Amino acid sequence: MFPADCNCSQHVDRRKFLTRTLAGTLAAAAAVTSDVASATQSKSPAKATTGTGTGTGKRKFMEEATRLAIESVEKGWGGPFGAVIVKNGEIIGRGQNRVLLTGIPVFHAEITAIMDASARLNPKALLGSEYGAGTILEMIPREAGSPDPVPERARMLKGCDIYINGAPCPMCMSAIYWARIDHVYFAASLKDTSKIGFDDAFQYEDFAKPWEKRRIAVTPNFERDIGLKAYEAWMAKKDRHPY
Repeated sequence: MFPADCNCSQHVDRRKFLTRTLAGTLAAAAAVTSDVASATQSKSPAKATTGTGTGTGKRKFMEEATRLAIESVEKGWGGPFGAVIVKNGEIIGRGQNRVLLTGIPVFHAEITAIMDASARLNPKALLGSEYGAGTILEMIPREAGSPDPVPERARMLKGCDIYINGAPCPMCMSAIYWARIDHVYFAASLKDTSKIGFDDAFQYEDFAKPWEKRRIAVTPNFERDIGLKAYEAWMAKKDRHPY
C-alpha cells in the first residue's frame, strides 16, 4: 500500500504494467517458490554448526541442493540441478531446475533459488516505493576499492552464499553477480555437466569472443540513438535507485 497522503497517480501506469507483464511469470514463480517451500517446510532450517569452517556444517547445504536436484529429475520437472541460498548459517532460498515443468528456458536452479530468497526477504510487494530498511533494495555504500561507478547500490542478497550441485551456467552466474551474492560453492564441474549432455562451457568461451564471432548472430549498435533515449531517461531521473 502507498501512504495515504501520497500523490499516487505516478504509480498507476507502473501498477498496470506490472500486472500485465508479470502475471504469467509470477504464476510460474509462485509454483516454483511455494512448491519448493512446501516440499521442505517440514524440515527444520539447515544451520551451519558453529566453528565448522568448510566441514560438515556446510556439507549439509550441498546435500540439500543435491536433494532438490534429484527431486527435479524424479518428478520430471527439469534437469539434475538444485541450489540453496544461505544467510547467517540458515537456508533462506531453495531452487531447482523447473524448465520442463514450466516450459520457461530460464528457470534454472540458481534463478529459482534467487527468486525464493528474494521473496522471503521482501515480505511485501514493491511497486516503486518502500525501498527502505528491511528489503533487499535498501541502499548500502560501495566497498572500499570497488570499481563500482556509483557510491551506493541496493543490498540485494549481499551477505549470502549459494550452494549448487553443479557449476553454474553463464546465465546463472550473471544472475548471481546481479544478486550480489558473496560466495559460490558448486560440486560437479563444467566438464562433469558436459558429460551428461548439458554443455555450458562453450558459452563461457563464446562470451570471450568479439560480437561478430559469436555463435549467435549479433548486430551491435543497431539504431543506437533510439536505444540511448532510455538511458537518458534513467540519468534524468533524480530519484533513481541503483541496483
